[in-house]
Amino acid sequence: MAAVSETEKNVRLTAWVHGQVQGVGFRWWTRSRALELGLVGSAKNLRDGRVEVVAEGVRDHCERLLTILRTGKSPGSVDHVVERWSAAKGGLTAFVER
Repeated sequence: MAAVSETEKNVRLTAWVHGQVQGVGFRWWTRSRALELGLVGSAKNLRDGRVEVVAEGVRDHCERLLTILRTGKSPGSVDHVVERWSAAKGGLTAFVER
């Protein structure tokens, strides 16, 4: 049995998106991009105006989502994105807006 490479392992990306990202369809847009990449998780509005994105899946796909979040092609206006990587926790079956 071949070893799984680091880019093929499932990971968890938590990203906090700063800017004008609430009330503009950003969570729906993020969900659509995550589903296209085969990721599970959520996009949630925070009280301070940020959106928290939690995505689990293959590391390469999570990295692609992070790049997409930073492109500036999303609804609203992204100022910057803070990321945290961790081991996948599992238990997620879909990507939802919260």
